[in-house]
Amino acid sequence: MARIWVDADACPVVIKEILFRAAERTGTEMTLVANQPVRVPPSRYIKSMQVTAGYDVADNEIVQRCAAGDLVITSDIPLAAEVIDKDATALSPRGERHTKANIRARLNMRDFMDTMRASGMHTGGPPALNQQDRKAFADQLDKWLARQKRQPQYGSK
Repeated sequence: MARIWVDADACPVVIKEILFRAAERTGTEMTLVANQPVRVPPSRYIKSMQVTAGYDVADNEIVQRCAAGDLVITSDIPLAAEVIDKDATALSPRGERHTKANIRARLNMRDFMDTMRASGMHTGGPPALNQQDRKAFADQLDKWLARQKRQPQYGSK
């Protein structure tokens, strides 16, 4: 059965709450991976995993553990690219689904913005998560969960 992996260090609380309810409602296993302790509700489906501090340690753990068909929640474009290469689905907390068709353009834009910031230009951060973002996320999550219900389980006959 496909699992959900959450890049939890930067995942907004409101998105985690949507994920907690969905995992419990559907019986989908979910793991939140972070460099610091993450509180999760008591559930047989929801776990947290604390990794050591360091650049990309949580990302690397997610890439190593996720499998084809899994869902990864992340704002990190390079992490999204890596999990897409493993045939997992990558979804941002704003409800943007990263795909093989759009990930290269997003990586290029990210690199361009990094270059602009390195040259001293203030590019600002993303706007605050709003109700429309939360709805877009919940809609994309529901679509993924519905696809999982329709697909035969791995290892079943």
